[in-house]
Amino acid sequence: MSGARNTRIFDLSTSTLRELNSTLQQEGAEGAWEIHNPAGRHSLAVGLTQPVSITIDGHAGYYAAGMNQRANVVINGNAGQGVAENMMSGSVHVKGNASSSAGATAHGGLLVIDGDAGARCGISMKGVDIVVRGSVGHMSAFMGQSGNLVVCGDAGEALGDSLYETRIFVRGTVKSLGADCEEKDMTSEDRQILTDLLAKGGITDIKADEFRRYGSARKLYHFRVDNASAY
Repeated sequence: MSGARNTRIFDLSTSTLRELNSTLQQEGAEGAWEIHNPAGRHSLAVGLTQPVSITIDGHAGYYAAGMNQRANVVINGNAGQGVAENMMSGSVHVKGNASSSAGATAHGGLLVIDGDAGARCGISMKGVDIVVRGSVGHMSAFMGQSGNLVVCGDAGEALGDSLYETRIFVRGTVKSLGADCEEKDMTSEDRQILTDLLAKGGITDIKADEFRRYGSARKLYHFRVDNASAY
């Protein structure tokens, strides 16, 4: 490890992943860190509970920044499956594309993806805000319970399948809606939430009025035999 201008550098070409995560998880790890030569390794910067700022200088593998609390993580590249999985707070910013299940089961915080996200983006999300500059794959926000998913591009098949109370905003086309997901009227509250999320995501060239809003039809909250085919 070396440092310059109060930023500490962790080089994974000379240190192990275990050493990296152990160091970042320790008390006293506050401040700014750069991770060099990540080389697509899995589980980079996971389980963080300290208010650290981390820049991963390259591509990340599976589950980068998983279980994050309080840390702000930037990935200067693409991210593999499950980036920011089960995040509780803080932020994760992917400067490239993200694979499937981005933000899965996340309870809080902010996930920003500058490129596209794969299938099941926001699956079972429980309060996280996700802003995707590009498009998302099929079954995004599947079983989404709360939080907001913003898609500036297009959405794949079965968007919002088995949705609870997650709000979904899509600017482009939706290939198909999942079970119990429907288009909703955009209220002034929705518009303000979306405007704030676009600003947090650093998106200044797209306006809230360009989006449509989707949510739960609330027909699957309780089992009814008339709706059996939708389960």
